[in-house]
Amino acid sequence: MLKGSLIHPDIMAALSLCGHGDKVLIADGNYPLASKTGDAADLVYLGLTPGSPTVTDVLAAIKSVIEIEKTQVMDPGDGTTPEIFGEFRQMLGGTEMEVIGRYDFYDACCEPAVRLAISTGEKRTYANILLTVGVA
Repeated sequence: MLKGSLIHPDIMAALSLCGHGDKVLIADGNYPLASKTGDAADLVYLGLTPGSPTVTDVLAAIKSVIEIEKTQVMDPGDGTTPEIFGEFRQMLGGTEMEVIGRYDFYDACCEPAVRLAISTGEKRTYANILLTVGVA
């Protein structure tokens, strides 16, 4: 029996193949998953209804089964800080969170180290987070 709150078989299978330094993208419902992820990434579309599941729902489940070394998020570029960044920081404690420009974020999500990309039903904008897998 699995321990933790993650039970999605495709996500568990992809995470089981990840090692230290591999990356996982959790994207909002607006993110262009098919065109802004690399060929090495397994794509999982979880969006069931607008708003469900949220990026933070998926983050909580993934966090229950892997160590997260650092994260990257997309800078809106207008001087504002999306409210969800505070939620990410609260959920991840002292984990490093790097804010990078939109196109740098897209480039980072297309790197071969991105092994899993998950699209959610999240409606909040800039609610995308790129996780780096840590050491267990």
